[in-house]
Amino acid sequence: MAKVKGVHDMFYFVDDVMQLLGFSRSKSYKIISELNKELAEQGKMVFDGRVSKRYFTERLGLEAELQPRRRAV
Repeated sequence: MAKVKGVHDMFYFVDDVMQLLGFSRSKSYKIISELNKELAEQGKMVFDGRVSKRYFTERLGLEAELQPRRRAV
């Protein structure tokens, strides 16, 4: 049976954004708010204080940087 994804598997919260980008809490909330505004304009449902991991990494161009690294065999 497939594991159901939890909220922390699908969203970044302010502490995650702070750690990833090195910004203050207030700046991180502003980034989340801006990204959520863009998603809402696309007709997506958004939630205060969190942003879709997929959209965050896509929008900031971090796909390659946040991918788990594979060990050479």
